[in-house]
Amino acid sequence: MSKSVIIVESPAKTKTLKSFLGGDFRIEASMGHVRDLPKSKLGVDIDNGFQPKYVTIRERKSVLAHLKEALKHAHEVYLATDPDREGEAIAWHLKQALKLQNAKRITFNEITKSAVTEALQHPRDLDENLFEAQQARRILDRLVGYKLSPLLWTKVKRNLSAGRVQSVAVRLICDREREIEAFVPEEYWSLTARLTKQTEEKPFSAKLVEKDGAKIELHTEEETRRVLSELDGVAWIVRDIKVKEQKRNPAAPFITSTLQQEASRKLGFSNKRTMMVAQELYEGINLGSEGSVGLITYMRTDSTRVAGEAIAQAREFIEKEYGKEFLPSAPRQYKSKKSAQDAHEAIRPTSVFRRPEEIEKFLTKDQFRLYKLIWQRFVASQMQSAVLDVTTVDISAGNYTFRASGSVVKFPGFTVLYTEGKDNGNGKDESEEQTLPALSKDEILRLLELIPKQHFTEPPPRYTEATLVKALEERGIGRPSTYASIISTIQERKYVYLEDRKFRPTELGKTVTDLLVKHFPDIMDVEFTAGVETKLDRIEEGDLEWVGVISEFWSQFNQELLEATEKMEKVKKAPIETSETCPNCGRPLVIRDSKLGQFLGCSGYPECKTVVSKGLGEPCPVPGCGGTLVEEKPGSKNLRCSNYPNCTYVSRKNGNGDVPEPEITDQLCPKCGKPLVRRTGKYGEFLGCSGYPKCRMIVNIPKEGDNQAESEGIPCLREGCTGKIVQKFSRRGPFYGCSRYPDCNYILPGKPLDRKCPKCGSLLVQKEWRGIPQGIKCVNESCDYKEATPKKEAVAQ
Repeated sequence: MSKSVIIVESPAKTKTLKSFLGGDFRIEASMGHVRDLPKSKLGVDIDNGFQPKYVTIRERKSVLAHLKEALKHAHEVYLATDPDREGEAIAWHLKQALKLQNAKRITFNEITKSAVTEALQHPRDLDENLFEAQQARRILDRLVGYKLSPLLWTKVKRNLSAGRVQSVAVRLICDREREIEAFVPEEYWSLTARLTKQTEEKPFSAKLVEKDGAKIELHTEEETRRVLSELDGVAWIVRDIKVKEQKRNPAAPFITSTLQQEASRKLGFSNKRTMMVAQELYEGINLGSEGSVGLITYMRTDSTRVAGEAIAQAREFIEKEYGKEFLPSAPRQYKSKKSAQDAHEAIRPTSVFRRPEEIEKFLTKDQFRLYKLIWQRFVASQMQSAVLDVTTVDISAGNYTFRASGSVVKFPGFTVLYTEGKDNGNGKDESEEQTLPALSKDEILRLLELIPKQHFTEPPPRYTEATLVKALEERGIGRPSTYASIISTIQERKYVYLEDRKFRPTELGKTVTDLLVKHFPDIMDVEFTAGVETKLDRIEEGDLEWVGVISEFWSQFNQELLEATEKMEKVKKAPIETSETCPNCGRPLVIRDSKLGQFLGCSGYPECKTVVSKGLGEPCPVPGCGGTLVEEKPGSKNLRCSNYPNCTYVSRKNGNGDVPEPEITDQLCPKCGKPLVRRTGKYGEFLGCSGYPKCRMIVNIPKEGDNQAESEGIPCLREGCTGKIVQKFSRRGPFYGCSRYPDCNYILPGKPLDRKCPKCGSLLVQKEWRGIPQGIKCVNESCDYKEATPKKEAVAQ
């Protein structure tokens, strides 16, 4: 009997859909995009209306073959890819690759039975405008990337890349760094009085704000001492008291950018990690008897709109759990920005009645923490405002005025559940946080002490992942689906790196940025890039033709490209001059090439042979090293520390690409107590101490499918040891030893078996040589039991 076929992107979605659609549908996964522009060439016919030349992705050929077989007897075909531009493009390419004539398009904002059933009842045709907006973005990015990158190869070094959006993001980081470098701190002073009532010993603080009714600023210690001398012996009198009721409203439910920002602030998640976990929550989690359920709505959105049913559900929950006083008289509505795609909802739980704590046992630690954040933010967004009494007290001391302020919460409102994080980790000053005693006008206070304090103005802060996303969003650069990939790309290209969770540009990043700004001012202009994003939105809305947008962009970009190419061909490839100067002779520093990679040296060579930096990549991660990462060999993908042989750090690649970044785990080092870090080495994953190189403790991670002696509960055979026998790996292959190494270095003489010695009852082991069984023996040294020929059925599987 023929069935209707639903095609989605990921296998995780298929499991969730199968859990509630039953046997009437066959659900298949495309594994993401099935077609794209070719990697080996431009793939865009510039002279023929910028027509793209799509090819089947090599890894998807078998997927398409499987889908064709599945569709042979299909009753109907539904394309159920994500409800955004990228999802529409995947659906369009599936239709073309599979030659589907009557395929129906369905979208749902959440993967729940009611949402999917509703979508199946109201299918639509493919949205051509939505697809063309994605296609235009893809072609623009391809034109910029494939035309700019070769210029960087000739001027700087090979294998560099430029991008329409990523290069502007790097520019923001470089511009901020130069602001910091150019910043000159200015001295200023504050003067704080510690006061109390005559009858009490509960002090509070007040800060100097005025002299003779005018604002006062203290710039030097001398000025401060002069004020202190004038305050000697004066009376401290309450001159004015103001009490003002203040309301604080809850934040809107999450959109993609605010979710990434808040997850960075509160959970310490990178944008990439946030989106990966959110994708898992959206596609569905197995909740035991409830089956696989999508826990949140679609996580790529810039709209704060919420469905009426979800608001009603939230209000019902709030009234039941917190009481009527926590429920506003009318539902809260939040305004989306003008460019928001209002077809999508905000990010919210699919059911507020599914509390985080009740489903925690089904979730990983990351999934639980992110789901809880989304759940709390959404519920709080429909709660009553918090009400505070903010008290401001002006205190006269001679002809000076000191001001004390404090607040008292009259009604907590939404803050009982959630408060938004802050990018500025310093928070408020002490006077703003304090609770003031009951004071009356003309009351005389007692001075406990006057505290003068020196300060210096600070430069603008470096971008964190959260503030960079905020800056990109405010400037209209990129869209919700692109923020994570932008930030990931600029780090992978070694243009920027994170230090104390703040972005700093590498010398390479500065050099590439300066070169692009000089020759391609439009491409690197923030407003120009934002304007392109607006035009892509208008293509999606059907207001602009995609070919016209690309043609206009290309005519301007190509002119700059021709001019830049002509200038570079006239100039012999020479060391790139930087804005920094030689510490020895004052000449400009230049970037030079060597067999060990690039370095920063004096332009006065050979008269001045100063070398400032041995590598232009990110710093060596070994604490206290101070070196930078350079190519291990010319053209090598592996990176090593420039301080070799004093530092032997090497960042290697595996056969599938980059080795994953080290990941801090919840486990503690059994030797020194510091957190263990998941790393990838030559022989696979392992847990190493975060205190390396001072602590070199390593805990092996057994491979899936290997014989896990520990799971059988085999205790260590050394007397007094509480460890267990686990499988470990060395350059010679697997072996079996104590889990408490290095405190216990016991090693079994072979692979443990699941049967005992018939002679003495001790453990039997299988001896091997290069994986070839060599016989069975007893681990008891006083027992001589042996088997010359191994019995295969006895070996533990």
